[in-house]
Amino acid sequence: METKTRTPIASLGALSFAELKASWHSLFEVPPPVFNRRSLEARLAYRIQEFEHGGLKDRSHKRLLALADELDGGDHTKRRKRADNKPIAGTRLVREWKGVEYLVTVRRDGYEFNAKHYKSLSAIAFAITGTRWNGWSFFGLSDSRGRR
Repeated sequence: METKTRTPIASLGALSFAELKASWHSLFEVPPPVFNRRSLEARLAYRIQEFEHGGLKDRSHKRLLALADELDGGDHTKRRKRADNKPIAGTRLVREWKGVEYLVTVRRDGYEFNAKHYKSLSAIAFAITGTRWNGWSFFGLSDSRGRR
């Protein structure tokens, strides 16, 4: 395995967003996807651990592939996308806005924010900012062209 320059996991939180993106490029050798800061830190931490301790064992990887085949019948196209494109229920989305961190929980029937149910992320973005936003963009789930 090629040795890469790595930032210690404990110091990821102290890096600027630009430095996190540079670390991503160094570790994955591709430009970073559109992620919010927490997602980027988590993926970088996993990658650093992967280099230090190795990735999944071959047996675990094969088991995960077998489970995926059971769920989608071996249709690899279906495996890579969800019918509704919505994050999986239970996912927690974090967004910092004007120095305040906001947390949204994805539910099967929409989203929960401040103990209230919302049907869309755009409605939550409006509740936070007071202006109209594309909710997917506001929470970093799509790029500037709306690709998810």
